[in-house]
Amino acid sequence: MKPTPHIYALTNSSLLLDASHLDAKDKLSIQKKIWALTNHCKSANEFTDLVPAMNSLTLYLKSDKHLNKWLQVLPSLWDDIKSSTFKGQHHLIETTYNGEDINYVANYHNLSADEVINIHSKAKYHVLFLGFQPGFVYLHGLDEQLHTPRRDEPRVRVPKGSVAIGASQTGIYPADTPGGWHIIGNTDTSLFDSTSAQPCLIQPGDTLEFVPLVNKGATHD
Repeated sequence: MKPTPHIYALTNSSLLLDASHLDAKDKLSIQKKIWALTNHCKSANEFTDLVPAMNSLTLYLKSDKHLNKWLQVLPSLWDDIKSSTFKGQHHLIETTYNGEDINYVANYHNLSADEVINIHSKAKYHVLFLGFQPGFVYLHGLDEQLHTPRRDEPRVRVPKGSVAIGASQTGIYPADTPGGWHIIGNTDTSLFDSTSAQPCLIQPGDTLEFVPLVNKGATHD
């Protein structure tokens, strides 16, 4: 029997599709299927919100009358939906690689700062989900050469627009906030605007690339 996600009611008007137990060599393929399913459900106009996360989708219904219907429908939709039906937007994030931790990251991996810039900016990243703070994107695709443990002591303030690395992830801080990732650069691209009809510039399933504005690394300490 083909493995299927666990689907169950959270409340009288919300459901959770949990695919975290599915064994897939390429976890990104499961995530793409979740994004495709999210788009399909949006067209039904029966939900107040749809929240894709890592290997899961939470669905908030407008009416509890539709709960049983979706409990029955979602398993077959999952079987039928094709991940290739989802097409996200692609974003180019202009980045100045002048972060105060770029030398630390370079030294940790026995690389030059310029090599860190080249490796980081040559990748195409997939947006897995949003979290931590509004507009913060969790990205898939950081080269293993740059996987760097988080700082032992998080900063009290990481400036808005900081491009940073934490363990196997890279991301962009959309606002000033405490944080424990290593800052390697900065972008002026605004990721979150509460006054906009779509407050978050980047959505789950989108892709992005970092475009160096100044391809100049700092010197080693």
